[in-house]
Amino acid sequence: MRMDKQDLKNIIECFLFVTNEPIPIDRIARFFNVKEKPVKDIIYELKEEYNENNRGLLLIEVANGFQVATKPQYGKWVRNFFRLPKKIKLTKPTIETLSIIAFNQPIVKAEIEDIRGVEVRMILANLLEHDLIKIVGRKETIGRPLLYGTTDKFLKAFGLKDLSMLPKIEEIEEIFDDFGATA
Repeated sequence: MRMDKQDLKNIIECFLFVTNEPIPIDRIARFFNVKEKPVKDIIYELKEEYNENNRGLLLIEVANGFQVATKPQYGKWVRNFFRLPKKIKLTKPTIETLSIIAFNQPIVKAEIEDIRGVEVRMILANLLEHDLIKIVGRKETIGRPLLYGTTDKFLKAFGLKDLSMLPKIEEIEEIFDDFGATA
C-alpha cells in the first residue's frame, strides 16, 4: 500500500499518541520497511509542530525512543482527573544510591555500600520495586554477586534519552565548586 508523507506522519503520530512507552525510531522504520532518516525527520517535524502550536502535549525523546507526553505544568491536572498515583518521592539516601548505580553500572551491592558507607539492602529492594534499577547479571568473582544497572523507567523518570546524557563527573564537581560545597 502506497502512502504519502502526510499519511506516514499522521500514522506515526498515532503510534506515539497511543503508547505509554517510548518507541525507538528503528522500530517504526522496520514496520514501514523504510530507512530511519525519513522517520527521524518526520518525528522531529512533529516535535517542532507540538512546540509551535502551544499544545498541552509535547513530543519527547526519552529512554532511547520518542513518545507524546503531558507538558509538566498540566501533569497535576491529568493525575487528579484520572486519580493516578502521585509521583514517587525518593529520599536523599535513595537518590544517592541511584546516582551511584547510574554512574558506575554495572555495580554490585558491596561496591555501593563501600561508596555510601552504609547498608543499602532495603534501598535496593525499593529501587527494584519501583523498576528504577534491575539486575543485569552476576559479577565473575567469588560468590558471583548480583550486578545492578538502571532501567528505561529510570531514563524516563529523569527525562534522559540515554545514559550518555548523564552529566559528567567534572560537570557535577564544577556545580559543587560554584556553591562552595564538596562532593
